[in-house]
Amino acid sequence: MKIRHKVGTIAGSMAVLLAAIPGIANSAANASTESFNQKTAAYIQTFIGRARYVYGGSSPGTGFDCSGLTQYVYRHYGKSIPRTADDQFLHFRRESRGRAWGGDLVFFHENSNPNSYVYHVGIYEGSNDMVSAADASEGIVWQAIWSSDVTFGTITH
Repeated sequence: MKIRHKVGTIAGSMAVLLAAIPGIANSAANASTESFNQKTAAYIQTFIGRARYVYGGSSPGTGFDCSGLTQYVYRHYGKSIPRTADDQFLHFRRESRGRAWGGDLVFFHENSNPNSYVYHVGIYEGSNDMVSAADASEGIVWQAIWSSDVTFGTITH
């Protein structure tokens, strides 16, 4: 491999670095081009075990309930969404499980009717997993989607 940059210059140093460490250029580019969904799916994980569950809560300082957590995470990246799980459901566009992306929302319905009241919401992580504010004993957790009475929602794709 022949490097055509002058040693001792910034361009020369970068060329040597990029040639010496395969994949670093792609990693740097990917870090700045992460999608909204990728960012939200990663950001919510920072609250696991670190924030408590509080009914009606909507901040890391006071704690979160399920919809307060999703609203906080989306707002962190500039998306304004309603406060309650049911209102969030009405605001989002439905998506099939197969087309859902990490970072989309998972809505839990009171029965098998996909238009029924939504009592819980979490951020989808892919496969059968999500992160949500579970309850006072568990706090913010990574968990399996435990019900078949769910729908998925997006505002990004």
